[in-house]
Amino acid sequence: MNRTERFYKIDQLLQERGVVPRKQFLDELEISPATFKRDLEYMRDRFNAPVIWDADSGGYRYGKGSQTGPRFELPGLWFNESEAFALMTMEHLLASLDQGGLIGPHIAPLRARLAAILGTGEASAGEVRKRIRLLAFAPRKLPVECFEQIGCATMKRLRIHIVYYARSTDEHSERDVSPQRLVHYRGNWYLDGWCHLRNDLRTFAFDGIKSVKMLDEAARDVSLKALDDYLSTGYGIMRSGDDVTWAKLRFSSERARWVASEVWHADQRGSLDPSGRYTLELPYRDDRELLLEILKHGAGVEVLAPQGLRTKVREAHVKAAEANR
Repeated sequence: MNRTERFYKIDQLLQERGVVPRKQFLDELEISPATFKRDLEYMRDRFNAPVIWDADSGGYRYGKGSQTGPRFELPGLWFNESEAFALMTMEHLLASLDQGGLIGPHIAPLRARLAAILGTGEASAGEVRKRIRLLAFAPRKLPVECFEQIGCATMKRLRIHIVYYARSTDEHSERDVSPQRLVHYRGNWYLDGWCHLRNDLRTFAFDGIKSVKMLDEAARDVSLKALDDYLSTGYGIMRSGDDVTWAKLRFSSERARWVASEVWHADQRGSLDPSGRYTLELPYRDDRELLLEILKHGAGVEVLAPQGLRTKVREAHVKAAEANR
């Protein structure tokens, strides 16, 4: 019987029998007096359990409890320490994504419950946070107010009016958007939404949204299938045009040791040749992001198709070489 199970068993015995002698607890729980003492102290300190010793009755019972402090309550879900450790790890990962503060208030009660279950043992909440380190690569700062308003509008299915800065054109524009879903991609947040100005689906970088106002108009709903069909058919998060093009890349045997195990797109095709080189084929709509990914592999990758992408990669390498003479 693990520690969490013992807490529930202690509560059950006290609820059913009113007064329970210490020996009965020790026999039922199959633990030592020292362990029982620690369990009681933990229940009192962490769960506000009003367990008292009744000398007249010769056993433990529940008292009235505090009338002003937190009321006694065991965790609502029954997790053993391994399950709680896994949940705490996921909570830690989720909290690390919470750059805008939208998620934090909602997961705070879960965090407190899990911390109470784990306590100060080997898998304590503190140990999870100390031993798991998440390093965000080049995350862009978010305006918290915008993040919260967009999150609320997305959940309440309301339109928003935004002022948006597009880095690609260095221009600001105003538009009404029906938010569909929030996306966390490569350390940054994006909004998939129906743009009423363009009358089409668009993806907006959160840090490009300079101001937002929630409107009293219902958002236009786009089915998740339609979202996936449009926004998930090509590599990356950038979208332009309706046509999907397939890229064919060949990586050196050295780079293949890494790339062969990577998933760049759900529909990708990959194969290793006898020399160890890896050929990767994947769809894309907009080549800007794919171009950056290719260039980081330097001479370790060759673009076999299409010719337009091959030309852009060659020109980028020539410019880089000229700039670093």
